[in-house]
Amino acid sequence: MTSPNSSDRMDGTQEIERVRGVNGELVLRRRGTHHEIVANGVFLMDTSDGRSERLLVTAAAARMPDRGRLLLGGLGVGFSLAAALADPRVREVHVVEVEPAVVRWNRGLLADRHGDALADPRVRVHVADVAAVLAGAADGEFDAVCLDVDNGPDWVVVPQNARLYTPPGVAAALRVLTPGGVLAVWSASRADALAAHLRDRLVDVEVLEVPVPRGEPDVVVLGTVPAS
Repeated sequence: MTSPNSSDRMDGTQEIERVRGVNGELVLRRRGTHHEIVANGVFLMDTSDGRSERLLVTAAAARMPDRGRLLLGGLGVGFSLAAALADPRVREVHVVEVEPAVVRWNRGLLADRHGDALADPRVRVHVADVAAVLAGAADGEFDAVCLDVDNGPDWVVVPQNARLYTPPGVAAALRVLTPGGVLAVWSASRADALAAHLRDRLVDVEVLEVPVPRGEPDVVVLGTVPAS
């Protein structure tokens, strides 16, 4: 069920569309000059900043083998995808987004926010669960896997996304990476347990923080698959 009609709210936001998605209710809203996406009543992302979302892919691309293939789990408002396409080390991007409405919004109302990145011929769009795409990928198919599918390991909006941050979930992502490939994970809060686990499996693990107005910084955790 979808409700495409705009409506004004008491807090000054304008509801553009409300839709029943794969994992619950999704709402696209406008606040001033920016748009935001809310899932099951929880704020997920907006177009006001995007620094940490861009860092997720630029930090990974800087490490991965040149002219690599990057898998991006989570489309969001398109900032990560646009950053990946702007990096000369990236040859191809497979973007995985489970919610058809998010893909549609990025091809429509949000397209000017990221230069209509989904129309780029280097992009392959998978409207699917990222866990399923990882399970179906070949060993060593990608040079980077960047995951931004929820608010992070300790604050998931969709309960089944928690499996991505467990040891089996991490192993599934590492399996599809080439030697020297990079796993990067975005989080809206500290992800100490995930970082500790990655240090046991990867080399050169870093935790990068991006200050945000709301308080606790956004975090990108990344590491590199050993070359041998």
